[in-house]
Amino acid sequence: MEKICLNNIVPSIFSSRDDINSEIWRKNVTFQKGKSYLIEAASGTGKSSLISFIYGYRKDYEGQICFDSRDVRTFSGNEWTSVRQNSIGMMFQELRLFPELTAGENVILKNNLTAYREEKQIKEWFRMLDIDDKWSEPIGRMSFGQQQRVAFVRMLCQPSDFLLMDEPVSHLDDINGGIMASIMENEIKERGVGVIVTSIGRRLLMNYSEMIKL
Repeated sequence: MEKICLNNIVPSIFSSRDDINSEIWRKNVTFQKGKSYLIEAASGTGKSSLISFIYGYRKDYEGQICFDSRDVRTFSGNEWTSVRQNSIGMMFQELRLFPELTAGENVILKNNLTAYREEKQIKEWFRMLDIDDKWSEPIGRMSFGQQQRVAFVRMLCQPSDFLLMDEPVSHLDDINGGIMASIMENEIKERGVGVIVTSIGRRLLMNYSEMIKL
């Protein structure tokens, strides 16, 4: 997948409003592979909805979303499965980790399905993000900021053309946020992925190709 196109989309709940001031809703926006985008939003403006629309979890919007030239509304269930396995990686705001598993198990479980990363690389990211001592710690006993770092590494174990990150550093300190940004910049350089990051406050401090107000 080379691009994601939003053509005049708007959440159905906003469709009757004529006072929307947005650089995305009811606009034509294209996200290109190999570039990075920050979507800044106030609470309640539909940030997480937008990510869910792109990921195919929700369809309660008007307008059209295309992956390359294909309208995603035409995708079958199997096609969406293939897209999520091969084209889009996702870091959810609520993380969606398994609390009964350890940090390492949460990541290795994903990597066993994809066979995408060497365990040596995964453990190096744990070390860089200062959670190497949490490898055998159950997720349920870790802070939310530590869990964010685990979810981030898990996302990197997914083959992808685009990475979607919904408020990835909301609970991180500046040092670990900076390390995460450095890893992402390297992924863009080395793999040519497109990156879409959302924020309602603390942002992932990258050199974005474009910053967009929702």
